[in-house]
Amino acid sequence: MKSTKQAKSALISVFHKDGLTPIIEKLKELNITIYSTGGTEKFIREKGIDVIPVEDLTSYPSILGGRVKTLHPKLFGGILARRNNNDDLSQLDTFEIPQIDIVIVDLYPFEKTVASNASEEEIIEKIDIGGISLIRAAAKNYQDVLCVSSMDQYQEFLEIISNTNGKTTLEQRKLFAAKAFAVSSHYDTAIFKYLNKSEVVFRESFNSVKKLRYGENPHQEGYFYGDIDALFDKLHGKELSYNNLLDIDAATNLMLEFSNDIPTFAILKHNNACGLAQRSTIKQAYIDALAGDPTSAFGGILIANTEIDLETATEIHSLFCEVVIAPSYSTKALDVLKGKKNRIILVQKNTSLPKTQYRTILNGVLFQDKDNKTDSKDVVKTVTIQKPTNREIDDLLFASKICKHTKSNTIVLVKNKQLCASGTGQTSRVDALQQAIEKALHFNFDLEGAVMASDAFFPFPDCVEIANNAGIHAIIQPGGSIKDQLSIDFCNEHKMSMLFTGTRHFKH
Repeated sequence: MKSTKQAKSALISVFHKDGLTPIIEKLKELNITIYSTGGTEKFIREKGIDVIPVEDLTSYPSILGGRVKTLHPKLFGGILARRNNNDDLSQLDTFEIPQIDIVIVDLYPFEKTVASNASEEEIIEKIDIGGISLIRAAAKNYQDVLCVSSMDQYQEFLEIISNTNGKTTLEQRKLFAAKAFAVSSHYDTAIFKYLNKSEVVFRESFNSVKKLRYGENPHQEGYFYGDIDALFDKLHGKELSYNNLLDIDAATNLMLEFSNDIPTFAILKHNNACGLAQRSTIKQAYIDALAGDPTSAFGGILIANTEIDLETATEIHSLFCEVVIAPSYSTKALDVLKGKKNRIILVQKNTSLPKTQYRTILNGVLFQDKDNKTDSKDVVKTVTIQKPTNREIDDLLFASKICKHTKSNTIVLVKNKQLCASGTGQTSRVDALQQAIEKALHFNFDLEGAVMASDAFFPFPDCVEIANNAGIHAIIQPGGSIKDQLSIDFCNEHKMSMLFTGTRHFKH
């Protein structure tokens, strides 16, 4: 069997006509017979190019409002017939079925229709039946047929037939077949996700992929599957790396907690906040966030919840940082920030992030709802005799938001809406607290009057005792230990206040 095939016929049925004109012109030039139907046939005819209507081949018109156009043995027989199988070829002759060597399909835009908030009836009508069937048939028979399954492949296909005068190799046809099944599987996944309301089945698919410089380390390959452009406009700087993207994800999710608040600035390193402050101006918020840990801020990710102005940009410019993220920048601020060639500058768009998350483990996938619960005044409960002041409550809730986005085990120390320090990713909660205290004192914070947040309950009163000795007299934690009363009793004996949230915020 010859691996190189000369195309003599093509079936074209596409939704998007952009980029199709050069293809049909080239097919005409190569004397390749074109079959088509519906809007595609009309488009080709209007270009002055000969086309055979599918109805002439099948002797059936388009029926059921266009739901059935291409579903016919005279089409699928011509696509699926094995050219090296004499019985198949004999049946083509018997039933007067022409061989079809090229199939070009572009499916109805199901995902875009869903995203447009169209009615269910409109969405269902955008489930392509004939097109997806043509793609699968042509891809299955890649030994003899080349399948173009998306408008994204038009240019590559055009280059092939232009360079070879309509000949295709087995390698090329197999490559396009793989792409075709990627298109069909992604399409089916999108439909399943729209229709599914209760079936606990993991299905995910991304058409967009970006090769990264490397993965977590230079010896690892890395890719990003997704549409980063839907979330950010990149204005300046080098290409985003694997680690940049991990930190940007952490920064974005953290700042969502403060999206509607007064000016707030955060600095992150290795997915954790090393500085965060809320002030009347974004400049002061940045200055006080940086004071939380100016050492770790080196090479960090910076994010603001409001526009970055010239004064703030001037302060930032003296710091080496990988990425700056904000909803907008003043023109003069951008001029300053662009002064560092590699500094990545992102504008965050007003779009929603997924409400679920997953990660690969062992030979499978862990899937869960995101921790979308934020502790607030209406859910917390004072469990001690001493009640926190209004200022302390504000700081406690502020600390709780940071705690929720910090690696466990974690302790977060806050004073006057400023992150003083945190203990992150420790195997012992006591170690996390001692790390936070030591770090805060190292950067000259006075912890008298500071508050403490914990991502999980205290099984013993040791943490509240250490906190009290450091000058911390207000604590927020989930509660739920069988020994909660020991911590409560210690607080009562030392005039400390404690709030229970009822919600654990582990982040592993």
